[in-house]
Amino acid sequence: MVKVDTSDFRNGLAIEWKDSLWQITDFQHVKPGKGGAFVRTRLKNVQDGRVQDNTFRAGAEVESARVERRPHQFLYEDDYGLHFMNDETYEQFALNADGVSGREFIKEGGEVDILFHAEEERPLTVELPGKVDLEVTDTTPGVRGDTAQSGSKPATLESGAVVDVPLFINEGDVVRVDTRSSEYVERVEFS
Repeated sequence: MVKVDTSDFRNGLAIEWKDSLWQITDFQHVKPGKGGAFVRTRLKNVQDGRVQDNTFRAGAEVESARVERRPHQFLYEDDYGLHFMNDETYEQFALNADGVSGREFIKEGGEVDILFHAEEERPLTVELPGKVDLEVTDTTPGVRGDTAQSGSKPATLESGAVVDVPLFINEGDVVRVDTRSSEYVERVEFS
């Protein structure tokens, strides 16, 4: 680990703070008229996603950590957790399913990025793509005359997620879903 002070802060920097790993998402150097300068930060916990504001005294030192994003493929889920394979090295490992937010949008064979603590070679968290395309496996049939503006109905997707979709969506259709808001975006047309 390398010690850094507040002059080294930048968006995306990962730091060890309060016995956890945090990433700086926003910061601002402040020099008030009276008193010492300080740095206001917004920090995101890499493991659980909590966001916290904190103020550091100017020149304060913290431990930086190197975090790497690596592409992986989701293989399957069993009693040991979710199994992933590195796309480059073909190395496999399992993560506890409770620690993976957005699990309901990951389908077998799906691509995700996993953040690793580079010094410890320890997986930290799974990052899903912003939008995923999934097939509708179960929903009530559409009725002639239903339009996009006339309402919505629940649909079960191939990954197990249940989202509200427009009434014209049928089983077998592929829909694009926003993984951050869990909302239907559009029906995917293949040419």
